Amino acid sequence: MILIGERINSGFKEIREAIVNKDEDVIKEWAKKQADAKATYLDVNIGTASAKVDDFLWLVDLVQNAVDLPLSLDHNKIPVLIEAMKICKKPPLVNSITAIDEKMDQLFPAIAEYKASVIGLVMDESGSPKSTDKRVENAGKIFAKIMEYGISPEQLFLDPIIMPLKYMQDQAKEILLAASQFQLFSNPPCHIVGGLSNVSNGTTKKKLINRTFCIMLIAHGLDAVILDVMDTELVDAILTAELIMNKSIYADSYIEAFRK
Repeated sequence: MILIGERINSGFKEIREAIVNKDEDVIKEWAKKQADAKATYLDVNIGTASAKVDDFLWLVDLVQNAVDLPLSLDHNKIPVLIEAMKICKKPPLVNSITAIDEKMDQLFPAIAEYKASVIGLVMDESGSPKSTDKRVENAGKIFAKIMEYGISPEQLFLDPIIMPLKYMQDQAKEILLAASQFQLFSNPPCHIVGGLSNVSNGTTKKKLINRTFCIMLIAHGLDAVILDVMDTELVDAILTAELIMNKSIYADSYIEAFRK
């Protein structure tokens, strides 16, 4: 499982204050904590803490110098993502692009040039899809576009767009069905990723809902997740689900082996 640590995000008060005050120690500490917890990528999201390009580049450089991990570059402006790719020491995961031709044509040349990977949100000009069929249709558009630019399926992470269970309960089943169908585009298939905490937004049983839905998604093809990598119960459940899906070799010490 590709674990994308979500914690360096200005949505967290501590991180936002650290960005505003240029407090490097707080950010380095969270980078190291997530690396020690075996994150595969660290998501770097400046959010609304600053609109300055230089501040995002400062944050990216700070995190990659603190830990020896590739980054997930999380920004809503494509030119900023391209500038950040230029300074990455390891090929990053770009978060994200939608199924809009103009935006894909703007971003994908840089994805190809820097050998990056990219998260494709299966939404278009009409917004977030509500049906399985629309999710698959938009995923197909993204997949076809990467082929045009010589980007391999293994560089594409398709995101079926996880919706809050509390407010859109009917969407959970549609998301699972869409994830299953994404696997049919190619062999080997593209990755399937999700921002897990979205499903429990506004609920009182966040950890339980996150854990349960993640396991169900793994059964439908999920192999990457944006999550709180410090949640050991969640990570242990993921490791176990992958074991049951025959994606790893059983050993009595499989959890201990992962953490070593």
